Amino acid sequence: MKILVTGGAGYIGAHMAKWLARAGHEVVIFDNLSTGFRFLARYGTLFEGDLNRPETIERCLEGQAFDAVIHFAARSLVGESVQNPLLYYQNNVSGTVNLLAAMDRAGVRRLIFSSTAATYGNPQSVPIPETAPTRPINPYGRSKRMMEQVIEDAVAAYSFDAVSLRYFNAAGADPEGELGECHDPETHLIPLVLQAALGKRPAVTIYGEDYPTPDGTCVRDYIHVWDLVAAHDAALSALMEDRVKGYDVFNLGIGHGYSVKEVIEVCQRVVAQSGCRIPVQVGPRRPGDPAELVADSRKAQRVLQWRAHHSDLETIVRHAWAWTRRYLG
Repeated sequence: MKILVTGGAGYIGAHMAKWLARAGHEVVIFDNLSTGFRFLARYGTLFEGDLNRPETIERCLEGQAFDAVIHFAARSLVGESVQNPLLYYQNNVSGTVNLLAAMDRAGVRRLIFSSTAATYGNPQSVPIPETAPTRPINPYGRSKRMMEQVIEDAVAAYSFDAVSLRYFNAAGADPEGELGECHDPETHLIPLVLQAALGKRPAVTIYGEDYPTPDGTCVRDYIHVWDLVAAHDAALSALMEDRVKGYDVFNLGIGHGYSVKEVIEVCQRVVAQSGCRIPVQVGPRRPGDPAELVADSRKAQRVLQWRAHHSDLETIVRHAWAWTRRYLG
């Protein structure tokens, strides 16, 4: 098939492009390189464009017989979204409107959207099912929820078929070590811990030790990036085979959470084999951090016939460590 991957020069998008290329599909990567990296866009033809410049996505789709679009392109920093919410509504929501309009004109009818557990906000209970209320607590989560709603409305009006995949904490790196997680600035826990192990930052900070969890630190559901892209592939197959019609939403996680302290302990165990240690400091809670976020992914398992194969935290950390040493070491 011929697949367009928006945001394919970013962390998850680059892994997606590799997965698709390895499966024999023709991949076109659409990215403005504002947060992505050219060197990650190695598994496809890179088309430099911006969804907020509609003429560029029109040119990308023009005359191309794409079978589907996998949509990762979005800004994703919670703190930045609080400081500059209009950037998030313009970039994420308006960009998605422009993408859908261009898809409609080009006759591309299948879309897989990279959504987030941030659409749920502070959950009433865990694990979180897709039927839980969506009450995002920051502009990033609200922009993603708006994107879902725009897509759902487009499906109803323009005969699209679309899937939104709400992931929890994406982590890890390409098992072969070619691709990995690099953000500027970096905000994700595992790469921050590993950068501290390499001396690239003075310490990793634990934000709060007084949460109602077994060790007092926040608990999150970490899913390996390779399992994430496998789920997108499963969603693509479901759309192509008409097992999913119209619009549907699926959670992606492993159904088990790890606390911040548990993550640091596993990282310490992995990096100790390289003679490294991880400086740790404790800070106050950050506003808006829920105590526990864990996915109920049974729907994806049942409908998409998907399973997470790299659910062991040590495996996730080992793959991330191999990439971090190669990229930053």
